[in-house]
Amino acid sequence: MYTSTPAEVLPRDRGDAAAPKLARLIACRTVSSRIPEEVDDGEFARFRAELAALFPVVHRRLTLEEVGGGLLFRWQGTEDELDPVVLMAHYDVVPVQDESTWEHPPFAGVLADGWIHGRGALDDKGSLAAILEAVETLLEEGFTPSRTVWLSFGDNEETAGDTAARAAAILQERGVRPWLVLDEGGAVASQAFPFVTSPVAVIGVSEKGILDVELSVEDPGGHASTPTRLGAAARLARAVVRLDQRPFPAALHPVTIEMLGRLAAGASPLPAALFARAGSLRLPLTRIFGALGGEPNALTRTTVALTQLSGSKASNVLPTRATANANVRIAPGESIDSVLRRMRRTVRDRKVSLRVVEGSEPSPVSSTSNAQFAALETAIREVFPDAIPAPYIMLGGTDSRRYTAISDAVYRFAPFRMDKAARASIHADNEKLSLHTFGEGITFYRRLLQNLVP
Repeated sequence: MYTSTPAEVLPRDRGDAAAPKLARLIACRTVSSRIPEEVDDGEFARFRAELAALFPVVHRRLTLEEVGGGLLFRWQGTEDELDPVVLMAHYDVVPVQDESTWEHPPFAGVLADGWIHGRGALDDKGSLAAILEAVETLLEEGFTPSRTVWLSFGDNEETAGDTAARAAAILQERGVRPWLVLDEGGAVASQAFPFVTSPVAVIGVSEKGILDVELSVEDPGGHASTPTRLGAAARLARAVVRLDQRPFPAALHPVTIEMLGRLAAGASPLPAALFARAGSLRLPLTRIFGALGGEPNALTRTTVALTQLSGSKASNVLPTRATANANVRIAPGESIDSVLRRMRRTVRDRKVSLRVVEGSEPSPVSSTSNAQFAALETAIREVFPDAIPAPYIMLGGTDSRRYTAISDAVYRFAPFRMDKAARASIHADNEKLSLHTFGEGITFYRRLLQNLVP
């Protein structure tokens, strides 16, 4: 029978002990890319072999099946009648643009100055290693959860691949309906909200949809010495400017209203009074958030970012076809169809064609008043007592959206402290994770698993 240890190991000590494992995982160059030449399947196989070596008890005691390059572990609980829990992470990472600009080589897994350096430390090998270290140590202590626990680890999240969807389909075919799904997403964020001095443990209860739209214009082209008015490039440029100058309307979603109400506890007096009355001050707060730009603005609306432009291949040739890619993050309440209708109205030009490259709808909103959200809050308060748990709508996308068809309680939270610089390093240079923060993440997953009582 499991009995808790008399004195809980300190998070820093857990981070110190597990850091070499994460460093070895970072050293695997598991780069995901739509360019085949940038993907080394051997590095993905090496990563999976490292997991087996680093977490032997997990691999011996849990059942494992491979889903493509993904991994699906099953930890049998003591109560068969209880619906299971799914903990998620992914081990693929985005490419590095220029390794020379990093303080330490991005794929060396350097441990220095109390930090674990390298690509994937935060996104998302850190979470994966923290989950496995939590399970490994609990198994060594003789612990068995009340609910069956599935660990779903993907290998192509960064390219919106299908591994997580296939894993979810496997569970659905077996009649598994998870009580709770937890993936990456929010964090214990500081310097994230104006006027709020306390760290905020933001838990994603939904995520925006992601849509790539190609705008294109075709034209006879010709020699650049005899340009015509509103050729393909100029007409496309006008459409791009119109989209940039006419953003989607702003509104505070009920989730954001609840988030602001919770933030009142950590805000300075005047903002706290405003946040506490967010429901009745929805309109002025919407305007304030929009004016702040960046993350606050993105919380209020569907956003359109023009990310790619293409025209002629020669400097003296008018393009016969000009294209632009618009990356759209769709707010809950909108849909792919409604976004396309508004984009067409904004462009106001029938000669500009809009084509959906790929897209996904916004995910359903999970409740903040159920036992599942309460379990997350409890674990957060035990490990991060200075943080305010608060729901929010995720601006990015995660593999967890693949699980919303089989669970009504899908949440997104990485249990790591992240200041503004840390958040900016994700997908950028000098990504790193402190040993103490890593240890807090391990402790969070341990507490969450230990608290899974009927």
